[in-house]
Amino acid sequence: MRPLTAFLLAGLLAGALVTAQAGREEGHLTFAVNVDLVVLNATVTDGRGRHAAGLTAGDFRLLEDGRPQEITLFNAGDVPASVGLIIDNSGSMLDKRAEVGAAALSFVRASHPGDEMFVVNFNETASLGLPASIRFTSDVAQLRSALLAAPTGLTALYDALALGLEHLNTGTLERKALVVLSDGGDNASSRSLDAVLKLARGSSATIYPIGMYDETNRDRNPRVLRQIAELSGGQAYFPRAVRDLEQVWRDIAGAIRSQYTIGYHSSNPARDGAFRKVTITASRNGERNLRVTARQGYVASAGASTVR
Repeated sequence: MRPLTAFLLAGLLAGALVTAQAGREEGHLTFAVNVDLVVLNATVTDGRGRHAAGLTAGDFRLLEDGRPQEITLFNAGDVPASVGLIIDNSGSMLDKRAEVGAAALSFVRASHPGDEMFVVNFNETASLGLPASIRFTSDVAQLRSALLAAPTGLTALYDALALGLEHLNTGTLERKALVVLSDGGDNASSRSLDAVLKLARGSSATIYPIGMYDETNRDRNPRVLRQIAELSGGQAYFPRAVRDLEQVWRDIAGAIRSQYTIGYHSSNPARDGAFRKVTITASRNGERNLRVTARQGYVASAGASTVR
């Protein structure tokens, strides 16, 4: 059977009993679940930093605020994702733009062919790179055109992140990610860092920042990039040279494709807007050095039917 390509969320009726149905439809496994499904994407690596493949649901242990939760949805397959590329086009990137574009296209080619992607270009303003009629695409030529903006001006990183997170929420695929290339500095946004962190905390997106800057760049802020990555369960990369960019982008594509998607119904019925801390651990055949990276938790908002 082909890998799981979608989770069909149905029966989202308040007060409905928990159901989980699995079946085959046109060669794809589909699920129907009710309210309050929490979905997380997790990356698992071994003691050498290599992706740990072949784990099963029974190899994972999941806690919400310290309380064990039962995993009701699990996928270890290489499945399509909704992915946004957030590209710094401020003046500080002028001498790196050709290499950045080439590396980003290498990422596109190394990604799952079924991924739906979009581009956000930003300098002192942030805008979607694709035409208004195309919200997502897997077409390399369209993505190449979206990456051709000429660098100029100041840096509105927080506005670009906010636009990317909001647009990503309209994606149709369960697995979601943002790749952000920037120096981490911001000198033009109308949004604050706190506002962007709140958006990221409420999203299931795994964020992979790439810090690309010269040591003389006064606006660089690697701390912000690390903070965003840690909050979302991603990883921040800081290549030493422009020539290293292509391998970094390829590594990120591999990380997204090797994720595990894990879902559960919270045993806590309260929907009080509080942040719920989620901890995931994994072990296999006595192997205790597996490292699980996932977002830190979710906000239990009133009226939310699916936290993803």
